[in-house]
Amino acid sequence: MSTVFYYAAIFTVSSMLVSMLSLSRSSSVRQSIPFFVSLAALLLSLTLTLFKMLNYLSAPSPIYTNLFHEDFLAYFFALTVLLVSLFVVLSSRNYMWGERNLAVYFSLLLFSTLGMVLLSFAADLLMIVVAWELMSIPTYVLAGLRKSDPFSNEASVKYFLLGAFSSGILLYAISLTYGLTGTTNLNAVLQNLQQLPNPLDPIAILMLALYIAGFGLKMSVVPFHMWIPDAYEGAPTTISAFLSAGTKKAGFVVAIRVFVVALPFLSVNWTTAFAILALATMTLGNIAALTQRSVSRMLAYSSIAQAGYLLIGFAVASGPAKTLGLIGVLFHVFNHAVMQSAAFLAVAAVDRAIGKVGLDSFASLWRRMPITALSLAVALLALAGIPPLNGFWSKLVLFTAAIQGDMAWLAVAAVLNSALSLGYYAWVIKRMYIDEPTGLGAQSKIREPTLISAVLLIATAITIVVGIYPSLIYDLAKAAVLAYQ
Repeated sequence: MSTVFYYAAIFTVSSMLVSMLSLSRSSSVRQSIPFFVSLAALLLSLTLTLFKMLNYLSAPSPIYTNLFHEDFLAYFFALTVLLVSLFVVLSSRNYMWGERNLAVYFSLLLFSTLGMVLLSFAADLLMIVVAWELMSIPTYVLAGLRKSDPFSNEASVKYFLLGAFSSGILLYAISLTYGLTGTTNLNAVLQNLQQLPNPLDPIAILMLALYIAGFGLKMSVVPFHMWIPDAYEGAPTTISAFLSAGTKKAGFVVAIRVFVVALPFLSVNWTTAFAILALATMTLGNIAALTQRSVSRMLAYSSIAQAGYLLIGFAVASGPAKTLGLIGVLFHVFNHAVMQSAAFLAVAAVDRAIGKVGLDSFASLWRRMPITALSLAVALLALAGIPPLNGFWSKLVLFTAAIQGDMAWLAVAAVLNSALSLGYYAWVIKRMYIDEPTGLGAQSKIREPTLISAVLLIATAITIVVGIYPSLIYDLAKAAVLAYQ
């Protein structure tokens, strides 16, 4: 039986069960049981994914159907998004505890996670749309879950409107693809596009532009990034972690499936576009992050800049550095998911304990919340690409791919942007370890949320271990890239 069926069964049953628990009159049932059911579903799915990955490494046996490709690439992305979802669910036990509609919160998280997993395996454009909406629609609600908070409402509305535009643009691109090829299966699209008499056909170029815009909104690519700062700042911070480290990564796996697998014969058009977008995205994201006073908004713009680094792999995906570029994309997708999760969840811990996430709230944090401060410092240094943390190695692979792909100018721009980003990352670290707080009780020890601290320690350990032994994830990313080629 297909592995996708098991994922669908696990998440559908658990999501429905959790949503029904919201009808219970007992507050303990509405609060506790949904968490444990969600945790069990994610642990079971992670175990299934790891089991399938180990089996695949020992005896590769991809399964290809009209709707899904069960290959190592799919399992790699499934592992990444499931790990992010697990971090978010565990942290939500502390951060969201006592909130109304907590059962609905966990149910929507599970449905969105199922959408991300299905996107990892999807091999048909219509299946991609279904999974895309299953991933996106719950997050519109999650971003505005705190109905009494005007910032949360604003985040939800902006995210919903631009998400709807993204879906409409994507559907228009798919309709043009079907018009050109007569099919929505990615492999069949590849075969039929080879028969186009003119690869510079205006309809084909319009189709490419619409795909870039549609996926760009989810991947937070400039100039389709407008919703990111407000959505990440207004949403509950655990949901901001989920959006930046989870749903965003699902957008990248779909982009790999569509551009690299189905549209390689049009690469002369889209690789140049991705190179320009990479430069614009990393530069604007870093410059905007330098001006922020809210750590949540700073991380939002940082997330935009990181998307720019990932686009380097797409910019070189048609030349001699194709394999190395895609390995770099997968390697950085995993690393960034861990780093970004740790950063946002550290902010969630501060928000829960102090009630504010402005830059001044982090002054002398190492005295008050030492675990949170240490984890956030490690995550920020990794995001900046400081060795020997994991972010350094994945950036190195991407920059090397740019040089080998005859785009040395893009590698130089990326290095300069990484140096620029250290300015605002170091600013936060300076606040936590050097600056003195003001006000009564500003230096008193604060009890850190237990589960969030545990998640932060796990994420920090992954960041350090992968930094010291990068082959742990690099080899998996390499196996994933080689599996589909």
